[in-house]
Amino acid sequence: MHLAWLEELEGIVYQENYDIVAITETWWDDSHNCSAAMDGYKLFRRDKRGRRGGGVALYVRECLDSLELNDGDGDDRVECLWVRIRGKANKADIVVGVCYRPPNQDEEADEIVYKQLGEVSRSLALVLVRDFNLPDVCWKYNTAERKQSRRFLECIDSFLTQLVSEPPREGAPLDLLLTNGEGLVSHVMVGGRLGQSDHEMIEFLILEGVTRGGTRTATLDFQRADFGLFRRLVERVPWEAARKGKGVQEGWTFFKEEDLKAQERAVPRCRKTSRRGRRLAWLNRELWLELRKKRRVYDLWKKGQATQEDYKGVARLCRERIRRAKAELELNLAAAVKDNKKYFFKYISSKRRAKENLQPLVDGGGNTVTKDEEKAEVLNAFFASVFNSRANCSLGTQPPE
Repeated sequence: MHLAWLEELEGIVYQENYDIVAITETWWDDSHNCSAAMDGYKLFRRDKRGRRGGGVALYVRECLDSLELNDGDGDDRVECLWVRIRGKANKADIVVGVCYRPPNQDEEADEIVYKQLGEVSRSLALVLVRDFNLPDVCWKYNTAERKQSRRFLECIDSFLTQLVSEPPREGAPLDLLLTNGEGLVSHVMVGGRLGQSDHEMIEFLILEGVTRGGTRTATLDFQRADFGLFRRLVERVPWEAARKGKGVQEGWTFFKEEDLKAQERAVPRCRKTSRRGRRLAWLNRELWLELRKKRRVYDLWKKGQATQEDYKGVARLCRERIRRAKAELELNLAAAVKDNKKYFFKYISSKRRAKENLQPLVDGGGNTVTKDEEKAEVLNAFFASVFNSRANCSLGTQPPE
């Protein structure tokens, strides 16, 4: 994926407020660790090793409780990524998968993918996004010409349903959406392209409830604060008399209590309700409207009311403006780094690669723990054992099932 497309993807994700974003043919390697990161999302990726091209990635919103499932085969020939998203208390977990099949993939590698697919789909609700590169498959009649394509249909026919009715590419339905649960996915829509890619974006809604780690934390709303009232309340406090005879700690405690009392009366609170996250620093109103225009011209092109050249022109202009806006932002940050170090390093921090999840742990009794609270207890017991010679606590890791 070109760097310019990554910038456009970031803008579209923020604009459309997606929870999950699956990508095939990323063409990423270690040099993309910073540029591929997206603020507010956990990034799971599997790069193609040993050759140029390929690769898959999955962005999952940080408020969703997600964990990557390691494949047991560990074969570099297959490009599959499986991420489990924890369901609500009365809902089952969901696995979202993204796979890429190169056009020249051999039958042995295909069988490895089918094995992984079967193991995941038997126990969990599955939503799979994949670029199959099997252009001879006819989904209307469920038939295929080539042996590998027929084997693929045979593998998925008994437990998976293909939901994309419109070909994602002209004349070649290669990018597909598969699920093993009836009613699990709805509102499937094919529309829009990233840059001038020949892939089209597939949007859909997962209906199963998932656990969100959204916070209910109330924050201070300084935009509605009454600073005049705050000043008057602080001035009424007899500071000199109150501090007389008090030590440093007592004086600080008194000051903090009075300050908080005044703050409570003068500064109202509000709850964090937005799921969109922080606005992208380079995404101004003009670029926002430009992305909307690109989507609108694409829809007109699909309806035959605009030409392909019209769409390409709008897509090219949109890409150039996004690149220019981001380049100007980074240039200004670099130029003002001495005067505004905090903003500079905040931007750099947002581009770092997302931290990987902690794998399941084995407690002292040999039991595997997967919940965050249980992991915290195991780690706490382990580190506490350092200061207690009589404690007996072992710590081990175990790959997820």
